[in-house]
Amino acid sequence: MSLKAGGVRFKVGKALKICAVLAFALAMANSNPIRFGGAPQTANHRRPQQDWPAYGGGPLQTHYSPLMQINRSNVRQLKLAWTYDTGEPGGAGLQRSLETSPIIVDGVLYGDTPSQKVFALNAATGKLLWKFDSGIHGSQPDRGLAYWASGRDRRILAGIMNFVYALNAETGKPIATFGRNGRIDLRENLGRNPASVIIALTTPGIVYKNLLIVGGMEPETLPCAPGDIRAYDVRTGELRWSFHTIPHPGELGYDTWPTNAWRYAGAANNWAGMALDVKRGIVYVPTGSASSDFYKANELGNDLFANCLIALNADTGKMIWYFQEVRHDLWDRDFPSPPVLLTVRRNGRRIDAVAQTTKQGFVYLFDRSNGRPLFPISYRKYPPSSVPGEKAATEQPLPSEPAPFARQRLTEDLLTNRTPEAHRWAVAQFRKFISDGQFVPFSIGKPTVLFPGFDGGAEWGGPAVDPETGILYVNSNDVAWTGELAKNTVSEASGRGLYLTQCSVCHRDNMAGSPPDFPSLINVGNHLSPVQIARIIRQGRGRMPSFSNLSRDQVFALVKYLLSGESKALPSSRAAPPDMNYHFTGYEKFLDPEGYPAVTPPWGTLNAIDLNTGGYVWKIPFGEYPELAAEGMKNTGTENYGGSVVTSGGLLFIGATNFDRKLRAFDKSTGRLLWQATLPFAANASPATYEVNGRQYVVIAAGGGKLAGASRNAVYVAFALPR
Repeated sequence: MSLKAGGVRFKVGKALKICAVLAFALAMANSNPIRFGGAPQTANHRRPQQDWPAYGGGPLQTHYSPLMQINRSNVRQLKLAWTYDTGEPGGAGLQRSLETSPIIVDGVLYGDTPSQKVFALNAATGKLLWKFDSGIHGSQPDRGLAYWASGRDRRILAGIMNFVYALNAETGKPIATFGRNGRIDLRENLGRNPASVIIALTTPGIVYKNLLIVGGMEPETLPCAPGDIRAYDVRTGELRWSFHTIPHPGELGYDTWPTNAWRYAGAANNWAGMALDVKRGIVYVPTGSASSDFYKANELGNDLFANCLIALNADTGKMIWYFQEVRHDLWDRDFPSPPVLLTVRRNGRRIDAVAQTTKQGFVYLFDRSNGRPLFPISYRKYPPSSVPGEKAATEQPLPSEPAPFARQRLTEDLLTNRTPEAHRWAVAQFRKFISDGQFVPFSIGKPTVLFPGFDGGAEWGGPAVDPETGILYVNSNDVAWTGELAKNTVSEASGRGLYLTQCSVCHRDNMAGSPPDFPSLINVGNHLSPVQIARIIRQGRGRMPSFSNLSRDQVFALVKYLLSGESKALPSSRAAPPDMNYHFTGYEKFLDPEGYPAVTPPWGTLNAIDLNTGGYVWKIPFGEYPELAAEGMKNTGTENYGGSVVTSGGLLFIGATNFDRKLRAFDKSTGRLLWQATLPFAANASPATYEVNGRQYVVIAAGGGKLAGASRNAVYVAFALPR
């Protein structure tokens, strides 16, 4: 259920001046060319081009555009308009992947390179206008930028690792009066030693009035900092308010954690992004799990405000309502993307709503004013943990509608039939697993199936919503993973002990990884030097975070263990947190011996769900393996990362698929494929659409997927109709 509560924390900014706009324009605010946070404009002062001024298209996060020049009747005529080569390689696995959705304002496109250099292009030609290099070699995903304007003061707000820069939108130069020499450091103001904090702004903050509201990506292991939601003054960089996602004494939710957990527990962070109701002044913040992910003997309780959708007063940070989707999360079931704001029809009434998709394949729908569920939510009982010291939650919430968009329980009849040999192998493996659906705690020494897997269901690309119809479009993964726990048999104050607590989550305790997502570290010294390994540990790379919290001696011990297996005690190393006697042995995707999912297709889907009724409009397999398609095994679906764009022209544009490198356009009413183009890399990013000088463009960043070892550079690719 949803609860109301008092919140936090600091003083607030000046009152909002709401511009007068037509009722229709308000309904379309997510794609309206008004400069959100900047100088107000009325519907009678629309710019000649239609912009894409924010991540997700605008503060409502609908991924919607009213443009219709490109439509069902002519989309087959789309041609390449321009490309921009970032000059940096795209990548897979731990390589840097280009996941940016660019923003477009006043005919200028702003984007990131894989190493987090920020650039501006002429949005009609792709010609470079400026590029900003901070001198920091960005090693984390960077999914976009934020824009703010007031009069002639126009700023690009760019997250580069743990810093946020304010850049002059005309020149790309840092604005010296923002923070210290043009930047603020997100490691500060978290109640921890900034030198030991690991945080990166992988998804851009959201702009409200003169505030930039941010979360951040943090580690999945201890120690790590709390995931406070913070608002900074866009002009000065000063902190204006902060909301504690791990409550302090006297705050709501403090009793859902052990005493003083706020001093040592971490994460419960917003890495996925936020949505904003400008009219109401409410920001909607989804949070992830608290660290550590899979064994929480030091976090007994439901752990508010981890795994929550939180509605905050955007001026003050005061809580209005919240909903917790997973209590005491033992499965890394973060809310993976920004929620989306829309209006639904119910019993003849129009209700302003907020919809949130999940890794489990659920859609939750709430009245955005008060958090009342618009479809019933039932609390079901689940089994206790068999692991000593662990206290799993007894109940978890499930929505009655819509039906899940991903399969929920792996049974033997759902095992692959791709070949007889693959099927026999899958059956033999499956009979060694525990497979009983959602929210089954992991066991010691026996793999438990997570289906859909750790990467969803839904992922960070988020859904699109058509405000004309109330239909939500969400792409989903449908692949099984497994996981298990093991007892810690060595001290953390050693090379192997550090590896088990810091590295085995991704690379598994036997260093075999789960390629290509999590590479094997066996014989890593054959292709990386000790210096290179140490640098990756300290700085991170791709989806691997930095481990700047480790001391020089700890990094040395880790490198030595990875290269030689030697694991001597470190007398000065920190001790493990109390009662942390078990560790997760690592993510393991359930793949057959040839590397394909060991379950029956579809392995990825694209879904259209009517949120007025909870019913499905259509559902199709999404993506192909080119080599299987050549053999006649088409429409298998594949894993996919990145969101979609829906337009008034009747179209749904989406890249996302990991193996076939396609950008596709579907009929939004039927799911019929109308057009596709092959890109240099998989487009693990969300597209954007905009109009300049009367011409509509669709642009996407191509620099991801599973092309291990590919040497081509990541590029931005734009399409338009022939002139």
